[in-house]
Amino acid sequence: MDFDLSEDQLALRDGARELLDGVSPPEAVRAVLEAGGGRHDGIWSAMVEQGWLGVAVAEADGGLGFGTVELAVLLAEIGRHATPVPFASTVLAIDGLVRAGRTDDAARLVAGDAVGTVAWSARADAVRAREEGGAWRLDGRADPTLYAPSAALALVVASTPDGPALFRVDLEATGRPAAEPAIDRTRELGWLDFTGTPAERLGGADAVEALLDRGALFASAEMLGGAERVLELTVEYAKDRVQFGRAIGSFQAIKHKCADMLVDVEGMRSTVFWAAWCIGADDPDASVAASTAKVWSADASKRVMADGLQIHGGIGFTWEHDLHLFLKRAQLDQLTFGDAAFHRARLAALLRPRVAAGTGVI
Repeated sequence: MDFDLSEDQLALRDGARELLDGVSPPEAVRAVLEAGGGRHDGIWSAMVEQGWLGVAVAEADGGLGFGTVELAVLLAEIGRHATPVPFASTVLAIDGLVRAGRTDDAARLVAGDAVGTVAWSARADAVRAREEGGAWRLDGRADPTLYAPSAALALVVASTPDGPALFRVDLEATGRPAAEPAIDRTRELGWLDFTGTPAERLGGADAVEALLDRGALFASAEMLGGAERVLELTVEYAKDRVQFGRAIGSFQAIKHKCADMLVDVEGMRSTVFWAAWCIGADDPDASVAASTAKVWSADASKRVMADGLQIHGGIGFTWEHDLHLFLKRAQLDQLTFGDAAFHRARLAALLRPRVAAGTGVI
């Protein structure tokens, strides 16, 4: 059995890397930071032109007709370049809209005519939905939401008397929040506050779980790309930095740290693409795989960033070095759509019935 990416998927990865090497070098990312952070319109236009937003959308719906694995490939490359674009939030919104039958909204996002976002909260009752005369309204405050300040519409997870449900909110009509200062300045972040806000119900608990699976996977894929790049930067630095007349990469302690980083990155790769395959194939273990990927990636990303920072020493703490771009971005991704503790608890809940029944957990 072949566990590697296919030739077509490797070609997609190489093509995406070549494109982003050209349009999203560190200089372009820093230009966005100096302008206040958020989004690089030139990079975004290049992605739209390449059809990236529709990579996992069926051709009949205006997409490229690929799958979740291909989407994870693109997300990893975006993470590798710390690209300042609303790609993950928009493709997640597209997926939720397509599954809800809102192909008109999805087509608008696929075409790049608008940005989408998804508001999810670790606390189940952070946003509450109530029905009044056949219409739904939302109250409460969601967790900080990526690209809420520039999104045209948001998919919002809210609690109802019948359990969690997924809603659509027209931010062009209700108003967008202001951008909030955040440690990761490569992406916009905002608070979505709801007070009797009109909303349209798109689905119930199944739609919410599917959204959480994909959100956890997308954040994990971006962390994979960032960790992979930090490993490369660290190895390059260890080869070049001379101390006591020798490259520091020749010291056993440095070798061990770099080896640990490699193990973590390869573990992230395995769990991310397992989760991507399970989700794309509608495998019964999709939720287990998604939470496993988020647990491993969140923990491993912390270790990779910490070891990379330690090996770089003083230069790694400076604004001039690119390491901080990935470290800060990873810290946000570690929390997005549930941190490692949340997904450990979710895994326990998913696997407990199997253990009670005496069957295997995987």
